[in-house]
Amino acid sequence: MSELGQLIITGITGTTLNSEDRSFLEKENIGGVVLFSHNYENPTQLAELINNIQQTRKEYPLFIAVDQEGGRVQRFKNQFTILPSMFELSRLDSPKLCFEAHHIMAQELSACGVNLNFSPVCDIWSNPENKVIGDRAFGSDAETVSKYVSAAIRGLQTAKIMACAKHFPGHGSTLKDSHYDLPVVKTGLDDLKKSELVPFVKAIKSRVEFVMMAHLIIEAIDQELPCSLSKNSHAILRKDLKFQKVIITDDMEMKAITDHYGLGIATVMAIKAGTDIALYRSSASARLGLEALREAKQKQELKNDEIAQKVKRVNELKKEYLAAYNPIYIPGVAKAFHAAQGAQFLAQITEKISQLKSI
Repeated sequence: MSELGQLIITGITGTTLNSEDRSFLEKENIGGVVLFSHNYENPTQLAELINNIQQTRKEYPLFIAVDQEGGRVQRFKNQFTILPSMFELSRLDSPKLCFEAHHIMAQELSACGVNLNFSPVCDIWSNPENKVIGDRAFGSDAETVSKYVSAAIRGLQTAKIMACAKHFPGHGSTLKDSHYDLPVVKTGLDDLKKSELVPFVKAIKSRVEFVMMAHLIIEAIDQELPCSLSKNSHAILRKDLKFQKVIITDDMEMKAITDHYGLGIATVMAIKAGTDIALYRSSASARLGLEALREAKQKQELKNDEIAQKVKRVNELKKEYLAAYNPIYIPGVAKAFHAAQGAQFLAQITEKISQLKSI
C-alpha cells in the first residue's frame, strides 16, 4: 500500500463514482477528494456519492473537500444556504454573525459527509482592481480580515469541519489571476509582515487545520519560484509563523503552474519545498502528480523520512477528526439539513445588508 497517495487530493468526474475513479482512490490509497459543482445535484445525492468514496478508504477515511466560501464561490447551492459575499458579511460589523454563518455552513456540509472546507479567504483586498479575490475577502485591512477569519474558523471547526486558511502568503494585492497567469508581487518583506501575513497569524492562533499555498511569486521571498514551490515561503509558515498542521497547494492545474512548469515536476517541487498535500481538480492530473512523486522516491530525490513526516501529519489530523467515522444515513439527510434555520438566518442578514445599502 503506497503512502504517497495520502499526499494527494483529487477531483472526480461526475455525480456518481465511476469505476476508473474508484479504482484510483482504492489502489493508490488516495488521501482525499475535492468536489465541485459538477459533482453536485442535491444533498441526498451528495451524501450517497461521499459514502461511496469513503468505501475506498484504508486506515482512515478520506478528506472530502469543497470550496464553500459563500458569495460567488459556493460549489453546492441547491438546498444549501446561499450566503452573501464575505465582504458584505463583514460590513455588518458582527463577528458573531460571521461565526453563525460558518456554523450553519459547516452543519450543512457535515450532514452530507464533507469534512474539509477550503475556507476562509485570509487575503486582504488591498488592490481595488483585484477581481480574483475582490469581495471574497472580509475586508481591505489586516485588522478587519483577521477578526472575521478567526470567527469563520471557529464557526467551521466547532461543527467538525476542518478549515483551510488561503491563499498564503496573500493574494489580495495582485492584478493577475493565478488560474490563468503567474502573478508577481513586489511588496517588501517588512510590509508583508505588517499586513498580508497578519490574518494568517490570526488563523494559526485560531487553530486552523490547513493552510493553502498560493501560486504567485513574491520577490521579497523568492525571486524565481511561486510560493507553492518555494522552500523560502514554506519556511516562513513553519518557522516564523509556527504552523505545525497540514500545508496544501492551491489547484496544481492552474495555469500559473502548468504554463511555467511540468505538472509532475511542479508536484515534486511542491512536496520537496515543504507542502504536505498536492491538490488537483481532475484525477488525470492527480495520476501524473502521483507518478512523478513515485519516480522521485525511487531516485531518492524524495527521502523516506520526508514522506513519513508528511504522512504522519496527515494521519494525525485524520485521527483527530475522522477516526469516529460512520457512513451518512441517507434517509436522515433531509432531516439533518437545517434548511429552516439557514433560511431564517439568511433573511436576518439580508435585511441587515439591505439596510446598510439604503443608508
